[in-house]
Amino acid sequence: MGNPEAGTSRIHNPIDFGKTGRQAGHLQLPPDPTTGSAGERVPIVCIANGSGPTVLVSAGNHGDEYAGQLAALRLIRDIEPAQVSGRIIVVPIISTEASRANTRLWPSGANFNRSFPGNPDGPVIEQLAHFFSAVLFPEADVVIDMHSSGRDGWIEPCSHMCVPKDPVQRKAMLEAMEMWNSDFHFFYTSAGNYLPNEAERQGKIVVTTEFGGGTRIPVAVQALAWNGLVNVLRHVGVLEGEVVTRASLGLPPPIFVDCRYDNGSVGEAVSGLMDFIKAPVAGLLEVLVETGTPVAEGQPIGRIWSHLDPTRQPVDITSPFEGYLMGMKTLPVVEQGQSLALIGRQVDRSDVLAKG
Repeated sequence: MGNPEAGTSRIHNPIDFGKTGRQAGHLQLPPDPTTGSAGERVPIVCIANGSGPTVLVSAGNHGDEYAGQLAALRLIRDIEPAQVSGRIIVVPIISTEASRANTRLWPSGANFNRSFPGNPDGPVIEQLAHFFSAVLFPEADVVIDMHSSGRDGWIEPCSHMCVPKDPVQRKAMLEAMEMWNSDFHFFYTSAGNYLPNEAERQGKIVVTTEFGGGTRIPVAVQALAWNGLVNVLRHVGVLEGEVVTRASLGLPPPIFVDCRYDNGSVGEAVSGLMDFIKAPVAGLLEVLVETGTPVAEGQPIGRIWSHLDPTRQPVDITSPFEGYLMGMKTLPVVEQGQSLALIGRQVDRSDVLAKG
């Protein structure tokens, strides 16, 4: 798949990617007729020095995912050009209005991470997606996009990746993903219109993350976000400093989990990470299993109690197969059909490298 044509973008970019040193500014988006916005400004920073790879670091893809935004902002503050060999381009808060409003989606109701490869003549959100696809991705060798589960759920803090068909690209992505040194890594589908899917299709080394969720970021999760980000940048050679591994930190090997589904089997994914298990009824969700815990086939992982009838027996939510519970909705109020949980099977690293 070729890169979308860059020259048609209507977004003003103040950054000269050929210039060394530190540059900071804002991408100026055109007015949004669907919301009446006069035109959002999205912060962007480029730190460049000497020769080396170009790494695009982004966060705030969804507005209410804050750990990555904080890590990206700290990166902008702490990293000096003299520490860099190549370029680090940082878009710390992509969905700026959604971040300020503590919402996942844009004011229009659109989802930035479902807008790729974008359209230079489409709605503003698609114009920004097109800018990433046509301008930012072609500049980059490595793309890092940091996520969490947002305010209503929790995904076990980890790094993850889509699984490309090309074995060389897949190996480079897996090795970069491991440098986050999280306890878990999981794999998701390449077949989608997400930001990482488009970057992967363009042949980039793509690393993504999930940093918990909810309304409070634990100190340990924020430390993982920062330390992992810095370590990956060192691993790919754009930032000075010693690379650390789980072994050098005295930690056991990580657990690899496949979260690609096809009727309960590893394969083609459903439309979203927690869409595989949906609420059969509305009510109040009681969580029975902590994320990161192994679960057996048929094991209850939660139950839904009726709002209206206190005598009605709760409805159990069970695991469809043996694996690890990686994510769970945490807001107790659920509606029928709402996404509830993410479960994946443990897989061997060697199998992923060999078979994808």
